[in-house]
This record gives sequence, C-alpha cells and structure tokens, in this order.
Amino acid sequence: MATADWDLFQSLHAVLKAGSLSAAAKSRGLTQPTLGRHIEALEQRLGAPLFLRSPRGLTPTDLARQLEPHLAEMNAAAAAALRDASGAADSLKGAIRITASQIIGAEVLPPILGAFRREHPEIDIELVLSNKSEDLSRRDADIAVRMMRPTQGSLVARKVGAIGIGFYASPDYVAAHGTPESLTDLDHHCVVGFDRESPPLEALAELDLPWEVTRDLFAFRSDNDLAQIAAIRAGVGVGTCQHILAARYGLVPVLSNAFGFELEIWIAMHENLKGHRRMRLMFDHLVAGFQGYLAEGRRG
Repeated sequence: MATADWDLFQSLHAVLKAGSLSAAAKSRGLTQPTLGRHIEALEQRLGAPLFLRSPRGLTPTDLARQLEPHLAEMNAAAAAALRDASGAADSLKGAIRITASQIIGAEVLPPILGAFRREHPEIDIELVLSNKSEDLSRRDADIAVRMMRPTQGSLVARKVGAIGIGFYASPDYVAAHGTPESLTDLDHHCVVGFDRESPPLEALAELDLPWEVTRDLFAFRSDNDLAQIAAIRAGVGVGTCQHILAARYGLVPVLSNAFGFELEIWIAMHENLKGHRRMRLMFDHLVAGFQGYLAEGRRG
C-alpha cells in the first residue's frame, strides 16, 4: 500500500471512530477541508461512496462498514509498531499500552501504575478502559488485566487471585429505605444495574436467583460501571460492588448471605513481548500490585 493510500485510510478510520469530519480532523491534527478531501479521494479510488451526507451528518455506507474491522486492525498494528519502535527490546524507554475494565482501570490501577512511573519515569503508559476483551493477538494492547481466564492463543497469562463481589448500598439509602431481608425484597428497592450490554446480564443469569435477570430488573440502568458505582455511593439504590472497594467507600453490605460471586484476576500479554524488558517489568509489577490489592481485602 502506498503511503498516500495509508493516509487516506487513516482518515476514514478516524471518521468512522469519531462520527464526524470535524472531530476526526481534530483527532488527526488536520483541518476539516483536508480530511474531507481525503475521504473524497478514497471514494474516487474505490469507485463508491463511503458516507451518505445529510443535514444531520454522515452515515457510513455498507462499504465503509465492511472496511471498518480491517481499518481497526491496520490502526492497531500501526500503533503497536510505533510502541515497539519507541524503545529497543532491552530498553527502559518506550510506551506500554494496558487494557482493563472500567472499574479496575479507574479505581484499582492508578496507584499501581503511579508507583511504576515513579520507578521508571522514561516509560510512557497508555491505559484503555473497556469491558470488552481487547485482542492482544493483533496488539490492540500490550498487556491486559482480565476478569476471566484468557482464551486467546499465544499469550503469557498469570492468575493473580479472585475478587469477591456482593450487593451494597450507601448508609443514607439504608437509613431511608431499610435493608432487604431476602432477594425477593429487592422488588421493593431501586436496584442499580445494566442497560443494554449483554455480557454482564449473561453472567448474572448464571447465578441461582429467584427471578430472571433482564434489564427490567434494574430501576437505575447504565452500561458504565463507574456510573453504577457512583449511583450506589450517592444513595440511589442497591447494586453490586467489589468487597474491597465497598469497604473503601463505606458502603453497607446487603444480602451477603444470599448473594455473591467472584471474578478471577488475570494478567496477560502476547508471548512475543516476553523479550521486551519494559513489558516484563510491567507484567511483574501488575502481578505484585494486584496481589497487594487483594491482601488489602484480606486485612479488611
């Protein structure tokens, strides 16, 4: 592929990701007219439109949607190449891209990664928060913190332990609404949970509960875990939370004898990165950091 072609495809990927020419241009450091010309040039080369234009904005065509997964792979490969090029295999300079769930990334990882940066200030850290499992085989990320056993091949993975999860509410909520005595009592409470994402609902559906787990179970719905935790802490209702974080927040356990489950913690990276010194250091640091986090729960 010619360099010019790659530049055009990068612009297409930016528009598909950002949803508009202006936002895509900003993300690429280009002017909007320049990025618009990129899209027009690519449409001419492909012989078909990539977007339908209307007063409401751009709508990707079927052709654009067909190209989207390939563009994501190309972009991930290019980003990985830049990270690899930023430092030699045995160097402590360069970047490390880490992926983790929303809660782990926002509530658990910051002090762990902060300690790493203090020890290795020349290593840059890129943190991606997503409840979807990023593809380490195509280098969407270098290292992943996962809440289940990794299933992809060619990975180096280590189980650190397991995090306990249960129902919690704020002291204010309990004072105002009382504490449910059974799972069926939750019918009379505001339960905080998921909206449209199916994996969390499927995980809850595997538990032995007195009702079918659907979005209708929840009176406060959000697919953002941080929004759920914020709602629980604000006294909106009863919801699930890690035991360790709940203790930090001062939340009140609810139905601890009737409900609870554990999520495993795994640290994983592609086996090709074993020879990179900074990757090994980060991998080992994350293992030690999460062991310390779990020890905090045992002390509690």
